Amino acid sequence: MADSAPLVELYTDGACSGNPGPGGWGLILRHPSSGKEIERSGAEAETTNNRMELTAVIEGLALLTRPSRVELYSDSKYVLDGLESWIAGWKKRGWKTAAKKPVKNEALWRRLDELREQHEVSFHWIRGHAGHPDNERADALAVAAREALVRGS
Repeated sequence: MADSAPLVELYTDGACSGNPGPGGWGLILRHPSSGKEIERSGAEAETTNNRMELTAVIEGLALLTRPSRVELYSDSKYVLDGLESWIAGWKKRGWKTAAKKPVKNEALWRRLDELREQHEVSFHWIRGHAGHPDNERADALAVAAREALVRGS
């Protein structure tokens, strides 16, 4: 990807009350060169934490209108390990795990893979609930979306 591709920072988080249960996702998409920042969130009535973590990244990448250099920050080892390590093997095995079982959340992983291939993505794990301001904000967005769904507002 050309160095002229815009650089963006994507902070994502998911939250679930019960697993499965009502869940929410949140994201912050920042364009450092312009200072522009977008926040988004959403919720599902019956989901899992891993599905919400994946959804946050998918929704963030889907906001990009052109190929970009993306610095992805997440506290989800599931998402980051999946993107960095597991997905290549799953694809080679026809979306089966090493144990020849179907990949959980396959449709979300496939969509994430499609979006990721449009960009140059670098992965950064950050410890959740450790005071990182952008991770805390993404978490707050996810929790607020989940709570709004639960309250019915």
